[in-house]
This record gives sequence, structure tokens and C-alpha cells, in this order.
Amino acid sequence: MNADASKSQLVSKSPLYCIGDIVRHKHFPFRGVIVDVDPEFDNTDEWYESIPEDVRPEKEQPFYHLLAENSDSYYTAYVSQQNLALDSENGPVSHPDVEEVFETLEDERYRLRKEAFN
Repeated sequence: MNADASKSQLVSKSPLYCIGDIVRHKHFPFRGVIVDVDPEFDNTDEWYESIPEDVRPEKEQPFYHLLAENSDSYYTAYVSQQNLALDSENGPVSHPDVEEVFETLEDERYRLRKEAFN
């Protein structure tokens, strides 16, 4: 079995995380809270190709929209499931938009505001 084939068998096609989960990136120094989930990659090819090939994820897996933070800034991020891990043990996310989307942090997961439901 070649490396690409074994890699694809390790990637879960079902979402492992939920809106409100606090996660961290496995390769880059940032963390965030999930605000949306795409069942598969749903961004531009240009964005995808900009990811270094050695850490470029497969497209056929869930991708998550995050309110993200690192030591320098706050931003939104789009991250594949294979590159995320739960990170609630490091406390709340300080992103300034968290309070607009979520009402409280409960049982290590943010709870959506009723106004945030589509």
C-alpha cells in the first residue's frame, strides 16, 4: 500500500467535532472555537494549493470554520479535521467575536446564542 492510500484510510469522513468545541491546530500554533462545519472541503483551489504540501490535508473530510487566536492576533481559520485536536483544557478562547456567537462556556463547549441559529 502506498503512503497516499494509507493516509486516506486514516482520515475520518464523519465529523468528530461540533460547533462550540475548543480545538487547536496540530501543526501550527493557534487554537479556536468551531463556528461552522463543512462535510468536505469547500474553499478555493488557490487557498488549498497555498498549504505546504507536506501538511496539505485531503479534501474528502470535514473542514471547520474557527474563531481563531494565536499569541499575536485574532482571525478566522478554515482547518481540516485531520489537523485539529480538542483543546478545552487550556481554557476559554479570547477571540473578540466569541460573545457575538456564543452565550456561555458549559461542559468545555461553547453554547450558541439562539440568535446565531440559521
